[in-house]
Amino acid sequence: MKTFAAMGVHGTTALTCVTAQNTYEVREAQCLAPSLVRSQIMAVWDDMGIDAGKTGMLGTREIIEEVASTVSKLGFPLVVDPVMVAKSGAPLISDDAVDVLRRRLLPVAKVVTPNRPEAERLTGMKIASEKDAERAAEYINKEYGTEVVVVKGGHLEGAEAVDVVYYKGSFHKFSTPRLESRATHGTGCAYSAAIAAALAKGLDPLEAIKTAKRFIYTAIKYGVSRGKGHWPVNPTAWVEIPAERWRAAQELNAALDLIRRNAAVFAKAIPEVQSNIGYVIDPRYAEGPGDIVAVPGRIVNYMGEARPSGPPTFGASSHTARKILAFVKKGAEVRAAMNIRYSPHLVEKAKSLGFRVAVVDRRKEPEEVKQVEGGSMAWVVGEALSQTGGAPPDIIADLGDWGKEPQITILGRSPVEVVEKALRLLT
Repeated sequence: MKTFAAMGVHGTTALTCVTAQNTYEVREAQCLAPSLVRSQIMAVWDDMGIDAGKTGMLGTREIIEEVASTVSKLGFPLVVDPVMVAKSGAPLISDDAVDVLRRRLLPVAKVVTPNRPEAERLTGMKIASEKDAERAAEYINKEYGTEVVVVKGGHLEGAEAVDVVYYKGSFHKFSTPRLESRATHGTGCAYSAAIAAALAKGLDPLEAIKTAKRFIYTAIKYGVSRGKGHWPVNPTAWVEIPAERWRAAQELNAALDLIRRNAAVFAKAIPEVQSNIGYVIDPRYAEGPGDIVAVPGRIVNYMGEARPSGPPTFGASSHTARKILAFVKKGAEVRAAMNIRYSPHLVEKAKSLGFRVAVVDRRKEPEEVKQVEGGSMAWVVGEALSQTGGAPPDIIADLGDWGKEPQITILGRSPVEVVEKALRLLT
């Protein structure tokens, strides 16, 4: 359901079996009557129609027979995820049902998405390479009639996770970097659901698989770190990341509007290297400077007024970005930063306002730290946090070094909070 929503389609369900499970075991399972499964499918069909569907755990041969019969009559494109074993190793289909799945369900499926163990069980072949996966995919197509066969590469070796697709007599391969992640609970379900959603939206099979491959890579990469076993994948990352970037840009725009309304005040605080303000997206999704939105060309003093040189842009400020990322890596609640000119008066005023202030002397920075890209910002942040007992500072007074202008950095959880702190300090 999360995958369908993230992919922009409305999902409905026809329950087949109810399980009691968590991230490390399946404790109990009970399958429904086949007639009830059919009734659920028909209830959706009679009301709103079905543009595409997918199967997951079917459990018994009787349910498989019913699903195959119903789908063949209705004719919508079906993606079969041939679920046989849970991540914990628990069987999710009876032995006598596998042959029915081969003979009855695969012929009515448009797409089937077995992983290596499932493909081995469906074909009786040993699969240890991409060539083996190709032979298995072609076999399933020729033997059982499934139009599109996807043999997933997650269980194979290699730096890339390569899915082998057999479609219309040709092989196609879709790959993503292999992730060393605990968040693999639900990969097959989310992947097949993404293919079904893409088919429902009218994409051709190869484009649907390509989109689903990117989708599941994102869902695994940003998985939910909860549970004692295999953590769940995170389908909503697909929409949360672009939504976060839009939201971050909007919040920075609000902060820049506040600067524009107080342009004369901020103009006096702009240092020789000029000012900038940056904001990082949700730290769960932040990886580098490209995930921090800032002002390209910085904020300048133009005829006595502070003016941003351009609209909020991601990756626009490596200096501000490195400082924010250093706080993110430390787990501190700092997501926005802005630099202004340094003066002892402003430092003292910050203290009088009750701001948490750290004063850092860059001349004490070890030479080996200076040689590391981004090392200086990490060192400054570490020094500041050591002075504040690990609590995020409001202000870092950087005393500078040879060739490095002294500056004050104002920090906060949002860019508007940072600008509001700056106004309190400057007025």
